[in-house]
Amino acid sequence: MGMNYPLASSTWDNAELLAIQNVVNSGLFTMGKYVYEFEQAFARFIGSRYCLMVNSGSSANLLAVAALFYRKDNFLKPGDEVIVPAVSWSTTYFPLYQYGLKLKIVDIDSATLNYNSEALAEAITDQTRLIVAVNLLGNPNRFNEINRLIGKRNIILLEDNCEAMGAVYEEKYTGTFGIMGSFSTFFSHHITTMEGGLIVSDDEELYHILLSLRAHGWTRNLPEQNLVCGMKSSNYFTEAFRFVLPGYNLRPLEISAAVGLEQLKKLPEFIRIRRENAAFFQELFRDNPYFMIQEEIEQSSWMGFALIIRPDVPLDRGSIVKELQENGIECRPIVAGNFVKNEVIRWFDYEVHGILKNAELIDENGFYVGNHSIDLQEQLIVLHSVLT
Repeated sequence: MGMNYPLASSTWDNAELLAIQNVVNSGLFTMGKYVYEFEQAFARFIGSRYCLMVNSGSSANLLAVAALFYRKDNFLKPGDEVIVPAVSWSTTYFPLYQYGLKLKIVDIDSATLNYNSEALAEAITDQTRLIVAVNLLGNPNRFNEINRLIGKRNIILLEDNCEAMGAVYEEKYTGTFGIMGSFSTFFSHHITTMEGGLIVSDDEELYHILLSLRAHGWTRNLPEQNLVCGMKSSNYFTEAFRFVLPGYNLRPLEISAAVGLEQLKKLPEFIRIRRENAAFFQELFRDNPYFMIQEEIEQSSWMGFALIIRPDVPLDRGSIVKELQENGIECRPIVAGNFVKNEVIRWFDYEVHGILKNAELIDENGFYVGNHSIDLQEQLIVLHSVLT
C-alpha cells in the first residue's frame, strides 16, 4: 500500500523551481557563483568563518578527515587512534578507515543515542588523537562534557553533524564545536539540494586545504596568498593545472547551490515546525510502557523520531515493522545500528572499548520514523494508535 506517513517529503515550491530555471538559463552548471553565494550565506547562518560546499554529506566527512592529514602542524598520520560512537551512519566510519586511522569504538547512551559519557571517559588515552562526535538524529552531544574530558590533551574534535542542521547547544549551532563540522542536504534532511553537503570551520589553513582537495588537489581555487602553497603564480596557464595535494572531484553543481539558497531562507521555519512535531511526539510517547524515546539534549533539530522497544516487554521488532508498513508508516533502523555487526568491519583496523550493551539494544530493538517540515499531528496520532 502507499505510504500515509513516509520517511520524508518535499519542501520545494516555486522558489526552488525558479532557482533551477535561472541556472539553466545561465548555461553555467558547474561550480560557480551560486556555490560561492550559498557557502557565504550558510557560514553567516551557522556562525562560522568559512564554509565549503561539496556533492554530499558523505563527501563532507571524507574531505574533513583528509584535510587533517595535510596541515603543517598537528597533522594526523596513518595508525593514529580515533574514537567513534558505535551507532552512526556508514560514512562516519569509512573515511577514517580509508585514511588508515585506528578506530576505537565506544558505546552510546541508550537515552540520548550519543556518546555514553562514562564509556567515553574510559576510552580516552594518551594515544587518542581524534574524537568524532555524531549528533544523532538531530540531537546535540554534551560538548561541555566532551571538552572537559579532552582537557589539555592534544586531541582533535570533529563533528559529524549531517543529521543535525539547526540543532543548538549552549546557544551555539552544532557543527561549530569541533575543528570542522559536516552537514548534509540530502532529500530526507533539514534542507535539501537533491544531493549536497557542507563543511564549516574557523580554521583558515584547513579551509584552504579543503578548497584544494575538493577539486583535484590543484591550486586554481585557492586565494593568491594561501596556506597551502604560499603565493600563487600570476601565470594562469600553468597555475590552473598545478597540483599540490592528492585531491578528489567532489564539486557541487550550481543548481544544487541555487536551490540551497532558497531552502536556507526557509530553514528557521522548518526547524520550528519540526520542534512542534517533536513536542507532540514526546507528549504521546513519554513514559510509554512499551517504548523508550530519544532524550533531547538542549535543542535538537529532530531529523526523525527514534523508538526503542523496552528490553523487558514481549514485543518483536519484526512484527512491529510489518504492522507499521501495513498501516502506511515508513520506518528504518536507527541509522546503521551497532556498526560492529556490519560485515564491512572486517576491513577495519579497530578495537571495541568495553561492551556495546546500549548499541546492541538499539540494533535489536530500535527503529525510527520520519519528521517533516509540515504539521504531523495526524500522522503521529495514527503512529501512536498502531503501536499502542
